[in-house]
Amino acid sequence: MPHGLSAARLKHIDDFLQSRYVDPGKLAGALTLVARGGEVAHLGVVGAADIARVVPLKEDAIFRIYSMTKPLTSVAIMMLVERGLIALDDPVEKFIPAWKDQEVFVAGAPGRWQTRRPARPMQVIDLLRHTSGLTYGFQDRTPVDAAYRRGHVGVMGSKLPLAGMIAALADIPLEFSPGEAWNYSNSTDVLGYLVEVVSGRPFEDYLRDEVIAPLGMVDTDFHVPGDKASRFTACYGIGQGGPLVVQDDPTKSAYLKVPPYISGGGGLVSTATDYLAFCKMMLNGGILDGVRLLSRKTIDLMTANHLPGGQDLTELSRSLFSEATMAGVGFGLGFAVTLDPAKTMLAGSAGEYYWGGAASTAFWIDPAEDLIVVFMTQLMPSNIYPIRRELRTLVYSAFDD
Repeated sequence: MPHGLSAARLKHIDDFLQSRYVDPGKLAGALTLVARGGEVAHLGVVGAADIARVVPLKEDAIFRIYSMTKPLTSVAIMMLVERGLIALDDPVEKFIPAWKDQEVFVAGAPGRWQTRRPARPMQVIDLLRHTSGLTYGFQDRTPVDAAYRRGHVGVMGSKLPLAGMIAALADIPLEFSPGEAWNYSNSTDVLGYLVEVVSGRPFEDYLRDEVIAPLGMVDTDFHVPGDKASRFTACYGIGQGGPLVVQDDPTKSAYLKVPPYISGGGGLVSTATDYLAFCKMMLNGGILDGVRLLSRKTIDLMTANHLPGGQDLTELSRSLFSEATMAGVGFGLGFAVTLDPAKTMLAGSAGEYYWGGAASTAFWIDPAEDLIVVFMTQLMPSNIYPIRRELRTLVYSAFDD
């Protein structure tokens, strides 16, 4: 075939997902999009968008992409970097003065924190690569993330606006000195706030006008409008004993209204074809259909490993959970980056970059093979099954050239 992939082996992806996950009731449905050489080689859809209402999953289904929002926010901030309005080595306190006296956790709890001064101020690059010292409440590892949970800091569905999250974080110490370790965190939500400060426009407006609309991502937004609600999928979790239970009903979902908290780290809904457009722009060196968002050199910078000392995540991570495997994987400016495929124990290429979302969605881009894969489903949390690893094996086993 012109794209160098076996149609029969690509079809096996759908058969595998159907027999391994949909038929046994582990997933409601799944959509797999594989593109190579600028062409869609495979678009497979299995299962249901909503089991209770017997709605079949379709190609134009709208999914909660959660942390697959992060790469778009990272592109938004890098567009401002290219315009000279912000720099990677700028201290974050330059844009958030209330963070000027942030300190690092030593011991204690809210109201009686014991802290120390950081070795250096947090920089913009720390937010992009998750070396900021911030965390997520769900990490459930330290008194610091407990304070996030207690204050509902940076939580999807929060009634606090973005500026409220920034104010709350001023009163909670950092987990570690910026640059000292890697920890999956609310860093990208903070980047969304920086976009507001630097551009002088609401983050959602900037992202929509400068990234989403120019790429023709017509179904990507922070909420699902009424005329598209019939295409919105149900989101599931695992109940006691294993059956799927509805985690978010698409007919009652908070996503049907514009949220008070606009999360650059996890707030978007999208479709597979919309996200393909974003991936194409990245793979094409920052341009799609004549519209340039970033330069090729900026894309190269974003997709390089930026972990201090060239380390991988096994050496630097303190995170109990992330959307990346650790061995042989570094981190760029908004993406995990494969450094050594042998260490990942998966077929692939050095230099491929990727991320996923809390509801088990995933994507990766392999520049060496001119390959894009977008996977959509709705099951929380994303670490229940090894679907992402299995999908990599299935896709790379379809190579025919």
